Amino acid sequence: MPERAESVAILCGGRGTRLQEHTHAIPKALVEIGGRPIVWHVVRIYAAYGFRRFLLLTGYRGEMIADFAAGESWPDGVTVECLPTGDETPTGGRIALASDRLGHRTFALTYADGVADVDLGAALAFHRAHGTAATVTLVRPHSQWGVAVLAGEDRISGFAEKPRMEQWVNAGFFFLEPAALGYLAKDSVLEEQPLQRLAADGQLHGFRHEGFWDCMDTYKDAVLLNDLWESGSPPWQIWESAAVR
Repeated sequence: MPERAESVAILCGGRGTRLQEHTHAIPKALVEIGGRPIVWHVVRIYAAYGFRRFLLLTGYRGEMIADFAAGESWPDGVTVECLPTGDETPTGGRIALASDRLGHRTFALTYADGVADVDLGAALAFHRAHGTAATVTLVRPHSQWGVAVLAGEDRISGFAEKPRMEQWVNAGFFFLEPAALGYLAKDSVLEEQPLQRLAADGQLHGFRHEGFWDCMDTYKDAVLLNDLWESGSPPWQIWESAAVR
């Protein structure tokens, strides 16, 4: 296993407006999957690969996240701190505000609402091998809809039920060098100009993940993730596998 990144920053500032069944009272990061806040699951994924220092970049109802983090019994050696970054601060701005905590060596970055069985050891090795300022994990999610298969100009030959997309999308699970912080400002939306500039400068690579990934963006997503947890073998529960301890 390669040397670990120093810290893991987790974006926890969003309101989760499409999760109103839950987030009218609590921040999105505290919406529960299997009786545990989703941010707990994200921390456990990283901790399974040996990451030990976590910084939660909070915003909306951040005091609730801080209370949770302070009261939780984390795995041995794991520390979880919170940094308030403002209710309305965009994603890139939250990271910029944490630059004095993150800008000393390689750090990991992800969202509080995405879970996956991504091999973080392989992703970090990939990042270091390429030597650029940033790496983002890419996935090909399944379409939300069934797709008509056309034969000729108008004839439908069949349907494909929610096929996997051909395009690769941002799944989070970033690794960043201190140089990447120079692309961020307090008003930056990470997914817009900063990533576009990193790409244009040849400073961004994509680590392709073919396994499980899901993002809890809507109430329907929360139901799906809870159903997977209740099945007894949620694919992102990698901390139960001796292979990654």
